[in-house]
Amino acid sequence: MKRTIVFLALMLMTLSYGQETKPVPQITVSGEGKVKVIPDEATVSVSVETKGNVAKDVKKENDEKIDAVLKLIKKMNLAPADYRTQRVSLNPQYDYEKKKTSYNATQTIEIIVRDLNKYDELMEGLVNQGINRIDNVVFQSSKLAQYESEARKLAMKEAKHKAEDYVSVLGQKVGRALTISDNTQSYTAQPVYARFKTMAMESDAAPRETLAMGEITITANVSVNFILE
Repeated sequence: MKRTIVFLALMLMTLSYGQETKPVPQITVSGEGKVKVIPDEATVSVSVETKGNVAKDVKKENDEKIDAVLKLIKKMNLAPADYRTQRVSLNPQYDYEKKKTSYNATQTIEIIVRDLNKYDELMEGLVNQGINRIDNVVFQSSKLAQYESEARKLAMKEAKHKAEDYVSVLGQKVGRALTISDNTQSYTAQPVYARFKTMAMESDAAPRETLAMGEITITANVSVNFILE
């Protein structure tokens, strides 16, 4: 009797194992969604760099120019949260031929320009107040989260459409998704580097546009595993 019970138990376990390991028809596809938008704001990184033979004088001159720059920014009614000091340095530089030490002071300010109509006016004012290095300009969108969501939806639609294309000749249908993997790389706005000489203006020169914004592309990538019915 015990042998019969053990035999039946083994049979049930075997049947159960067989059912569990039965392969499920499925397909894995990737999808990509892209949203192109015109940027509506920019992040600008600018610096004041001063040089001289006396560290205290070099630092003082740099501070005075930065003070004028900050007053200009406030005058243009930029929100306090939209500008910050990014880097401050004072470094000695030794000339081995002349056997003399000079000093180089640098302060860098990062500014978010939320109204691009103010961009040219701001950049001209910064140069006039002592900015002598424009490190980079990055165009971006204030609605990034919204456009990222749109790109993800487009990526999922493309993945499903691709799966339907593959199985359309097999007489099968695409069922529910088993797994979804987000393969999107973090969005990074591309910088537009601008040298000082491209921004400098003569005092009697007419205002002019200095950069072309173009478009930015926000991309989402997914990998989806669908059951086939």
